[in-house]
Amino acid sequence: MKILLIEDDRETGEYIAKGLNENGYTVDYAAEGSDGLYFAMNNEYDLIIMDRMLPGIDGLSIIKMLRSVEKKMPILILSALGDVDEKVEGLKAGGDDYLAKPYAFSELLARIEALLRRGKEISGQSLQAGSLKINLENYTATRGGKKIELKPREFRLLEYLVRHKDHIVTRTMLLENVWDYNFDPQTNVIDVHISRLRSKIDKDFDKQLIKTIRGVGYKIEG
Repeated sequence: MKILLIEDDRETGEYIAKGLNENGYTVDYAAEGSDGLYFAMNNEYDLIIMDRMLPGIDGLSIIKMLRSVEKKMPILILSALGDVDEKVEGLKAGGDDYLAKPYAFSELLARIEALLRRGKEISGQSLQAGSLKINLENYTATRGGKKIELKPREFRLLEYLVRHKDHIVTRTMLLENVWDYNFDPQTNVIDVHISRLRSKIDKDFDKQLIKTIRGVGYKIEG
């Protein structure tokens, strides 16, 4: 899951980004409203977390601009302004949830999970490639009725491949969407995870779903 975090307090922003990374999310971070708007307009995110009070362009203005161009990803507003009227204004502007500061990081995670789950319920709860099925609601995968045990990063990698089934997925695409922009392009982390994934979903089946496209990337057939 890819999240855009827009928070002008760098210490807070870096703390949130680090915590989200540790919980398996890929995070783009912007400290300025204008930078956040640029990221949101030019990239696809599963969720945006946005401070309401931002330098330059404030959070509510960003939300209104995103909604005006049909950007429908869930948006969680963070703000020190916690009275009812402020919350109502944020939700009417197009926010999906509003979390007043200070808050526990565990509550932030719970709000994120709820918004992502709601988004999946709207967009569809499952994906399929051949006999492989992925349930996006409870993060499980099966092939031929056999349950496959996957770690969070393996699940996200498999989900991304299946969403792009029958199309070549490059290493750069995987680094940007499953991992983080800051990973060294020469790292073998993708190869290691693909190898683990193959051992789990292809090992006991005649048809191998994950194909290596030499010098380019990978493709899952469905």
